[in-house]
Amino acid sequence: MTRSDRHLSAPPPDARATTTFAAVEASVAAVVAATPSTIRLAVACLAGGGHLLVEDHPGLGKTTLAKALAGSLGLGFHRLQCTADLLPADVVGATVLGPDGTEPTFRPGPVFTNVLMADELNRASPRAQSALLEAMEERQVSVDGTTRALPVPFFVLATQNPFDATGTSPLPHGQRDRFLVRLMLGYPSRPQMDAMLAGTDPADTVRNLRPSVTPEEFRLLLDAVAGVHVAPPVRTYVLDLVDATRVHPQIAVGASPRAALALLRVSSALAVASGRRFVAPDDVQEAAVPSLAHRLLLHPGVEVTGAEGEALIAEITASLPVPLRDG
Repeated sequence: MTRSDRHLSAPPPDARATTTFAAVEASVAAVVAATPSTIRLAVACLAGGGHLLVEDHPGLGKTTLAKALAGSLGLGFHRLQCTADLLPADVVGATVLGPDGTEPTFRPGPVFTNVLMADELNRASPRAQSALLEAMEERQVSVDGTTRALPVPFFVLATQNPFDATGTSPLPHGQRDRFLVRLMLGYPSRPQMDAMLAGTDPADTVRNLRPSVTPEEFRLLLDAVAGVHVAPPVRTYVLDLVDATRVHPQIAVGASPRAALALLRVSSALAVASGRRFVAPDDVQEAAVPSLAHRLLLHPGVEVTGAEGEALIAEITASLPVPLRDG
């Protein structure tokens, strides 16, 4: 077969991107006991170029999900175990004296990688949590007056226990807003539990997980998501949804412009996962709760269990008229 023949027989970029998405999805599903929708949204978050926050009680697979996503991508990976005594320098790095005691040298922190897993992020102090703000938003860190770029791509996969767990510090609103998606795993189904008890511990399996895609394939997926078409009626639908959060009587601070962009990015990734070059209203509906709920500030007394934001976004989404599907 000639080079031109191989070129003609190769699948188009969009098809390859959909195949890449499915490969990562299958790889994660093989080791994580979660619903297909949860895994799909987790992969969509990374395909949309954003950071992922996984919140739930201990022992439900948050760390396993983060490790599985990182292992499936074939990218550089560092883990940051968050504790109460964690310092900003432990995250971004610090300038230290060289071996001869005279020449200062920058020692990079774990943030200098492609995929940073911040385990139990809300166990770190607010000061240590804030060390990630610049990295997550601008893909760079500033230490001792010098700004250093982070590797491309760069993702934070953070886990956290519920906000009322002992020894936790709630993430500030500005930091929650920097996560493209927040997910909660919930308990696995009975068949998943039975398979887990009969087989190998997922925590052991994920350690040996091999990359399901190459870094080049993953970058192609990122490019495909960035190129998805969003028709004017779908943009109007997103704007209606965002506006509704700003006038709802139970919501003190609604969705920001960053939230609207996040909703479109996740929707675009879901479109690629379905093999489409355009966003459909169904994509927006699927992405709405995990993209927007964690960004809301509710009026005092409204938030009791921590799930009220999800219920409000679901209510708003269900109340809005859906535009006709148009590619």
